[in-house]
Amino acid sequence: MTGLSVRNLSFSYGSRRALSDVSFDIPQGAFCALLGPNGAGKSTLFGLLTRLFTSPEGTITVAGHELRKTPRAALAEIGVVFQQSTLDVSLSVERNLKYFAALHGLAGAEAARRIDAALDRLDMAERRRETVRDLNGGHRRRTEIARALIHSPSVLLLDEPTVGLDAASRAAITAHVHDLAAETGLTVLWATHLTDEIRDTDQLLILHKGEIRADGTAAEIRGNTPLTEHFLRVTAQPA
Repeated sequence: MTGLSVRNLSFSYGSRRALSDVSFDIPQGAFCALLGPNGAGKSTLFGLLTRLFTSPEGTITVAGHELRKTPRAALAEIGVVFQQSTLDVSLSVERNLKYFAALHGLAGAEAARRIDAALDRLDMAERRRETVRDLNGGHRRRTEIARALIHSPSVLLLDEPTVGLDAASRAAITAHVHDLAAETGLTVLWATHLTDEIRDTDQLLILHKGEIRADGTAAEIRGNTPLTEHFLRVTAQPA
């Protein structure tokens, strides 16, 4: 079963083409890395996937729901962690999650059950009453991922989720999300420009100048070349 499918998706900012005929499929339960340099079109793609803006060119299907035809059903299947934090730093971890649960119509025992499960999954249960302002960057990111799981989405989108984190925090967050995909069947699209966050067994999409330049497992794509070297070679090619 396909968790996320994109077909012939294009988008322009005025006369500038940001995405050109982008197509890919991510199976349910797969961890897919979207690798591209800054300006490749990763954030534009995420904006289209979350319907922050729309395009008449192409289709997006989330867990069987076409985004253009049934936007509410499609968006209900998506959890999102944006590059910039959207947590209320004046509230506790738990209050942030309760507020988000309420936005999805969840309250009482059901909301509490889901919050407990999400915090346990991200090893954040002991910090639930801490104010977000007092958390380090890694724990803030874990809180955002936990929040994105509250409504039980089938697809998790993460746009450069480790930006600004130290190496240990980056490795921990990456491992947590890989485990989520493997253990829960969650479909993950992880946008990054850092090759060390990608495992050989991951599905890999290389996006450059708005076009998909490679689609397969990371091991297949890099061959006998280190992924960093292959990535630099691919993104140095002229459009």
